Amino acid sequence: MNVLDANQLKQKLKTSQSPLGKKLFSLVKAVRVCDIRYPMVLNRLVYTSYVGFRNGFNFILRVLVETPAFRGRCQRSGKALYLYGGVPFVSGPLAITLGDHCRISGQTTFSASAHTVNPSLSIGSNVGIGWQTTIAVGTKVIIEDNVRIAGKANLFGYSGHPMDARRRAKGEPDDISQIGDIVLKRDCWLGTSCIVKSGVTIGQGAVIASGSVVTEDIPQFVVAAGVPAKVIKYISQETHCEQGSGHA
Repeated sequence: MNVLDANQLKQKLKTSQSPLGKKLFSLVKAVRVCDIRYPMVLNRLVYTSYVGFRNGFNFILRVLVETPAFRGRCQRSGKALYLYGGVPFVSGPLAITLGDHCRISGQTTFSASAHTVNPSLSIGSNVGIGWQTTIAVGTKVIIEDNVRIAGKANLFGYSGHPMDARRRAKGEPDDISQIGDIVLKRDCWLGTSCIVKSGVTIGQGAVIASGSVVTEDIPQFVVAAGVPAKVIKYISQETHCEQGSGHA
Protein backbone atom coordinates (compact mmCIF):
# COMPACT_ATOMS: atom_id res chain seq x y z
CA MET A 1 0.00 0.00 0.00
CA ASN A 2 1.46 3.34 -1.03
CA VAL A 3 1.14 6.64 0.85
CA LEU A 4 -1.76 7.84 -1.30
CA ASP A 5 -3.78 4.65 -0.65
CA ALA A 6 -3.08 4.89 3.09
CA ASN A 7 -4.25 8.51 3.19
CA GLN A 8 -7.40 7.65 1.26
CA LEU A 9 -8.16 4.79 3.66
CA LYS A 10 -7.57 7.08 6.64
CA GLN A 11 -9.92 9.69 5.19
CA LYS A 12 -12.63 7.07 4.58
CA LEU A 13 -12.40 5.78 8.15
CA LYS A 14 -12.40 9.33 9.51
CA THR A 15 -15.58 10.27 7.66
CA SER A 16 -17.29 6.89 8.04
CA GLN A 17 -20.70 6.93 9.74
CA SER A 18 -20.82 3.18 10.38
CA PRO A 19 -20.07 1.83 13.89
CA LEU A 20 -17.38 -0.45 12.49
CA GLY A 21 -15.67 2.38 10.64
CA LYS A 22 -15.67 4.58 13.76
CA LYS A 23 -14.18 1.79 15.87
CA LEU A 24 -11.47 1.11 13.29
CA PHE A 25 -10.61 4.81 13.18
CA SER A 26 -10.39 4.94 17.00
CA LEU A 27 -8.15 1.88 16.93
CA VAL A 28 -5.84 3.47 14.32
CA LYS A 29 -5.58 6.65 16.45
CA ALA A 30 -4.76 4.63 19.55
CA VAL A 31 -2.03 2.67 17.74
CA ARG A 32 -0.58 5.90 16.33
CA VAL A 33 -0.45 7.59 19.74
CA CYS A 34 0.77 4.42 21.47
CA ASP A 35 0.41 5.95 24.94
CA ILE A 36 2.06 3.43 27.25
CA ARG A 37 1.18 4.26 30.85
CA TYR A 38 4.13 3.29 33.04
CA PRO A 39 4.16 3.96 36.80
CA MET A 40 5.71 7.39 37.57
CA VAL A 41 8.77 5.80 39.16
CA LEU A 42 9.45 3.88 35.94
CA ASN A 43 8.82 7.01 33.83
CA ARG A 44 11.46 8.88 35.81
CA LEU A 45 13.91 6.00 35.50
CA VAL A 46 13.40 5.87 31.72
CA TYR A 47 13.84 9.67 31.46
CA THR A 48 17.00 9.69 33.57
CA SER A 49 18.46 6.83 31.53
CA TYR A 50 17.57 8.54 28.25
CA VAL A 51 19.09 11.90 29.27
CA GLY A 52 22.22 10.22 30.63
CA PHE A 53 22.72 8.21 27.44
CA ARG A 54 22.06 11.24 25.20
CA ASN A 55 24.38 13.55 27.12
CA GLY A 56 27.10 10.92 27.35
CA PHE A 57 26.93 10.22 23.64
CA ASN A 58 26.97 13.94 22.77
CA PHE A 59 29.94 14.50 25.10
CA ILE A 60 31.98 11.74 23.45
CA LEU A 61 31.00 12.97 19.97
CA ARG A 62 31.94 16.57 20.83
CA VAL A 63 35.28 15.72 22.44
CA LEU A 64 36.49 13.03 20.05
CA VAL A 65 35.00 14.15 16.72
CA GLU A 66 33.35 17.56 16.47
CA THR A 67 35.89 19.74 18.29
CA PRO A 68 38.94 18.18 16.55
CA ALA A 69 37.13 18.50 13.19
CA PHE A 70 36.52 22.22 13.67
CA ARG A 71 40.07 22.78 14.93
CA GLY A 72 41.22 21.17 11.69
CA ARG A 73 39.40 23.89 9.75
CA CYS A 74 41.01 26.73 11.76
CA GLN A 75 44.47 28.13 11.18
CA ARG A 76 44.88 28.51 14.93
CA SER A 77 42.65 27.61 17.86
CA GLY A 78 43.30 28.23 21.55
CA LYS A 79 42.65 26.06 24.57
CA ALA A 80 39.30 25.13 26.10
CA LEU A 81 37.23 25.49 22.91
CA TYR A 82 33.63 24.48 23.62
CA LEU A 83 31.36 23.60 20.70
CA TYR A 84 27.76 22.70 21.35
CA GLY A 85 25.21 21.28 18.95
CA GLY A 86 27.57 20.16 16.19
CA VAL A 87 30.25 21.66 13.96
CA PRO A 88 29.85 25.21 12.53
CA PHE A 89 29.34 25.33 8.76
CA VAL A 90 32.24 27.06 6.99
CA SER A 91 31.97 28.21 3.37
CA GLY A 92 34.71 29.64 1.16
CA PRO A 93 38.46 30.15 1.62
CA LEU A 94 38.14 31.67 5.07
CA ALA A 95 41.11 31.87 7.45
CA ILE A 96 39.84 31.41 11.02
CA THR A 97 41.78 32.02 14.23
CA LEU A 98 40.41 31.44 17.73
CA GLY A 99 41.61 32.53 21.14
CA ASP A 100 41.16 30.65 24.42
CA HIS A 101 37.92 29.73 26.18
CA CYS A 102 35.60 30.30 23.22
CA ARG A 103 32.04 28.93 23.22
CA ILE A 104 30.52 28.53 19.75
CA SER A 105 27.22 27.03 18.63
CA GLY A 106 27.46 24.25 16.07
CA GLN A 107 24.49 25.88 14.30
CA THR A 108 26.68 28.86 13.34
CA THR A 109 27.62 29.70 9.74
CA PHE A 110 30.92 31.29 8.71
CA SER A 111 31.32 32.33 5.06
CA ALA A 112 33.71 34.36 2.89
CA SER A 113 33.20 36.67 -0.07
CA ALA A 114 34.26 35.36 -3.48
CA HIS A 115 35.69 38.81 -4.30
CA THR A 116 38.18 38.98 -1.44
CA VAL A 117 41.78 37.83 -1.35
CA ASN A 118 42.59 36.07 1.93
CA PRO A 119 39.40 36.85 3.89
CA SER A 120 39.92 36.34 7.61
CA LEU A 121 37.87 35.84 10.76
CA SER A 122 39.75 36.61 13.97
CA ILE A 123 38.02 35.62 17.22
CA GLY A 124 39.62 36.59 20.53
CA SER A 125 39.51 34.85 23.90
CA ASN A 126 36.43 34.27 26.07
CA VAL A 127 34.05 34.89 23.16
CA GLY A 128 30.54 33.44 22.98
CA ILE A 129 28.76 32.99 19.63
CA GLY A 130 25.14 31.90 19.88
CA TRP A 131 22.78 29.60 18.04
CA GLN A 132 22.07 30.19 14.33
CA THR A 133 24.41 33.16 14.04
CA THR A 134 25.81 33.98 10.58
CA ILE A 135 29.15 35.72 10.11
CA ALA A 136 29.70 36.63 6.45
CA VAL A 137 33.28 37.87 6.06
CA GLY A 138 33.83 40.45 3.33
CA THR A 139 37.48 41.35 3.90
CA LYS A 140 37.94 40.66 7.59
CA VAL A 141 35.89 40.35 10.74
CA ILE A 142 37.64 40.96 14.06
CA ILE A 143 35.91 39.89 17.28
CA GLU A 144 37.96 40.95 20.29
CA ASP A 145 38.10 39.39 23.79
CA ASN A 146 35.00 38.90 25.97
CA VAL A 147 32.51 39.64 23.19
CA ARG A 148 29.06 38.05 23.43
CA ILE A 149 26.93 37.43 20.32
CA ALA A 150 23.42 36.15 21.02
CA GLY A 151 21.47 33.73 18.85
CA LYS A 152 20.36 34.52 15.29
CA ALA A 153 22.69 37.50 14.96
CA ASN A 154 24.00 38.35 11.48
CA LEU A 155 27.30 40.05 10.66
CA PHE A 156 27.23 40.93 6.96
CA GLY A 157 30.65 41.96 5.69
CA TYR A 158 29.25 41.33 2.23
CA SER A 159 25.75 40.90 0.84
CA GLY A 160 26.38 38.18 -1.75
CA HIS A 161 24.26 39.88 -4.44
CA PRO A 162 24.56 43.08 -6.54
CA MET A 163 22.05 45.91 -6.23
CA ASP A 164 21.16 45.70 -9.93
CA ALA A 165 18.25 43.26 -10.37
CA ARG A 166 19.36 42.05 -13.82
CA ARG A 167 22.83 41.16 -12.56
CA ARG A 168 21.32 39.60 -9.46
CA ALA A 169 19.09 37.40 -11.62
CA LYS A 170 22.19 36.20 -13.48
CA GLY A 171 23.78 35.10 -10.22
CA GLU A 172 26.58 37.68 -10.30
CA PRO A 173 28.39 38.51 -7.02
CA ASP A 174 28.02 41.76 -5.12
CA ASP A 175 29.99 44.91 -5.92
CA ILE A 176 33.29 45.76 -4.24
CA SER A 177 31.59 48.82 -2.69
CA GLN A 178 29.26 46.50 -0.76
CA ILE A 179 32.17 44.71 0.96
CA GLY A 180 33.90 45.87 4.12
CA ASP A 181 35.40 45.03 7.50
CA ILE A 182 33.48 44.50 10.73
CA VAL A 183 35.15 45.04 14.10
CA LEU A 184 33.62 44.18 17.46
CA LYS A 185 35.76 45.72 20.19
CA ARG A 186 36.34 43.89 23.47
CA ASP A 187 33.50 43.41 25.93
CA CYS A 188 30.70 44.40 23.55
CA TRP A 189 27.44 42.45 23.47
CA LEU A 190 25.09 41.87 20.53
CA GLY A 191 21.51 40.93 21.42
CA THR A 192 19.34 38.35 19.71
CA SER A 193 18.68 38.83 15.97
CA CYS A 194 21.00 41.85 15.60
CA ILE A 195 22.27 42.72 12.12
CA VAL A 196 25.65 44.40 11.65
CA LYS A 197 26.46 45.77 8.19
CA SER A 198 29.83 46.02 6.47
CA GLY A 199 32.23 48.81 7.41
CA VAL A 200 30.98 48.98 11.01
CA THR A 201 33.02 49.12 14.22
CA ILE A 202 31.22 48.58 17.52
CA GLY A 203 33.08 50.18 20.42
CA GLN A 204 34.36 48.59 23.60
CA GLY A 205 31.68 47.59 26.09
CA ALA A 206 28.80 48.66 23.83
CA VAL A 207 25.49 46.79 24.03
CA ILE A 208 23.33 46.40 20.92
CA ALA A 209 19.67 45.75 21.71
CA SER A 210 17.86 42.75 20.24
CA GLY A 211 16.59 43.18 16.69
CA SER A 212 18.70 46.25 15.96
CA VAL A 213 20.32 46.93 12.57
CA VAL A 214 23.76 48.54 12.90
CA THR A 215 24.69 50.53 9.80
CA GLU A 216 27.21 52.99 11.32
CA ASP A 217 29.97 52.90 13.93
CA ILE A 218 28.82 52.68 17.56
CA PRO A 219 30.94 54.39 20.25
CA GLN A 220 32.21 52.61 23.33
CA PHE A 221 30.20 52.10 26.54
CA VAL A 222 26.74 52.83 25.16
CA VAL A 223 23.48 51.02 24.56
CA ALA A 224 22.28 51.29 20.96
CA ALA A 225 18.89 50.19 19.62
CA GLY A 226 16.61 50.52 16.62
CA VAL A 227 16.58 50.33 12.85
CA PRO A 228 19.03 51.83 12.19
CA ALA A 229 20.67 51.53 15.61
CA LYS A 230 21.12 54.77 17.56
CA VAL A 231 22.63 55.47 20.97
CA ILE A 232 19.89 55.47 23.63
CA LYS A 233 21.93 55.21 26.83
CA TYR A 234 25.46 55.56 28.21
CA ILE A 235 27.09 52.87 30.37
CA SER A 236 29.23 53.68 33.39
CA GLN A 237 32.78 52.53 32.67
CA GLU A 238 33.33 51.79 36.37
CA THR A 239 30.32 49.46 36.49
CA HIS A 240 31.41 47.87 33.24
CA CYS A 241 34.92 47.16 34.54
CA GLU A 242 33.54 45.56 37.72
CA GLN A 243 31.10 43.29 35.83
CA GLY A 244 33.27 42.50 32.83
CA SER A 245 36.23 40.81 34.54
CA GLY A 246 36.88 37.07 34.40
CA HIS A 247 35.67 34.26 32.15
CA ALA A 248 32.00 33.51 31.57
